[in-house]
Amino acid sequence: MTTPNKLDRSILISTTWAFILFNMIYADIIGMLRPGYLELLDTMSKTLSVSTVMVFSVLLEIPIALVLLSRVLRRGPNRIVNFIGVPITIPFVIFGGLGGAPLSYFFFAGIEIIAMLMILYLAIRWPREDA
Repeated sequence: MTTPNKLDRSILISTTWAFILFNMIYADIIGMLRPGYLELLDTMSKTLSVSTVMVFSVLLEIPIALVLLSRVLRRGPNRIVNFIGVPITIPFVIFGGLGGAPLSYFFFAGIEIIAMLMILYLAIRWPREDA
């Protein structure tokens, strides 16, 4: 049971994943404002394979699923999925900025990575009595 001064660890981790997703979404939305973006989309739509798009979809589904899983799983499984999800998602965020991303992308990516490191810290330091 939580007290007013102590937020349940699973709620905090789940909310942090939602925060990360909002940052991912807004990084993409703001990135659309740069000159030449429509031409880039046209080129990418002709060169990306269905398999590549599916890989990106699976990688993006990880933080989406972790919003829910962090909220509903017990301490042990919750820690495991976060120990898996954070190390997969950080490189996805880093490599998403390679290839001409605007400076704003790196700002959002930095915030996302800090938040994921906070999740990892919370999962590592999750005391048994919170379970």
